[in-house]
Amino acid sequence: MSEEIYKQQHELANLIYRYSGDDGVHQTAIPSLFLIRESVVTEPIARVNETSFCIIVQGEKEVLLAEERFRYGPGHYIVASVDLPVTGQVIKASSDTPYLALKLEFTPNQILTVLSDSDIRVGKKKNAKRAMFVSKVEPSLLDAVIRLARLLENPKHIPSLAPLYTKEILYWILQGPHGGALEQMAIEGSNGDRIRDVIEHIINNYDRSFKIEQLADIANMSVASLHRHFKEVTAMSPIQFQKQLRLQEAKRMLLADSTDIADVAFRVGYESQSQFSREYSRMFGLPPREDINRMRENNPSKELTLNQ
Repeated sequence: MSEEIYKQQHELANLIYRYSGDDGVHQTAIPSLFLIRESVVTEPIARVNETSFCIIVQGEKEVLLAEERFRYGPGHYIVASVDLPVTGQVIKASSDTPYLALKLEFTPNQILTVLSDSDIRVGKKKNAKRAMFVSKVEPSLLDAVIRLARLLENPKHIPSLAPLYTKEILYWILQGPHGGALEQMAIEGSNGDRIRDVIEHIINNYDRSFKIEQLADIANMSVASLHRHFKEVTAMSPIQFQKQLRLQEAKRMLLADSTDIADVAFRVGYESQSQFSREYSRMFGLPPREDINRMRENNPSKELTLNQ
């Protein structure tokens, strides 16, 4: 890591530390900007990762997308170019050296604005790319992130300057080695854009059954093309994607109010409680009730949430 990046990360760490307060995820006065702090290694948290950019300045995290592992820490950032069901865990943190990270959510329209205002060449016919990637941070990107975070010190400038700094951050990501994975999710009619429409449909209807032909019609693709491009983007099939959404939501419900397991299984779309329990155990390592009890026993004084 260069001396310049080291100094930049030190400044950003101080800003995150100052404005995050306690452990957890903290929304800021800047729309779509969140500060994250953890002083202990966390439970693996299964959740839908929103379209976002996240940079760590202290500690380390591991994110699991299907069978793929993304491990990153200071000097790297991670981007999700669509909403994805993932499992994330802070794997390096302590009270003396807490995990510190900054997350910025964005939209396809913001990407389109950057593309239209720049000389980045794009094409609709490119194959869809994996929607999650880790990349090395560059001083130019880190400088834009720091200027965005500094606005927390003087909030009156947020309405005017935050959109400009956000646009600059997205510009530098697009200029990076994985920029194509980001641009393809914003270009209307591209393979990535059509897969994003299917993902949105599944997320909005995760508790309902569907035929693969219906999803192919949404994407305006053949069934074979849909399977190929969907797996390239998400690392899983549409059915596997839906299953992860169902099980994540079931776990959230069980943690929230100790609802009857059979009722939760039905509410997330399962017709068989035994099938639900088998698939839950396969994903989380324990049957539903044992898993929830273990999490509560291991975190007696901390509110459990799936929003990490």
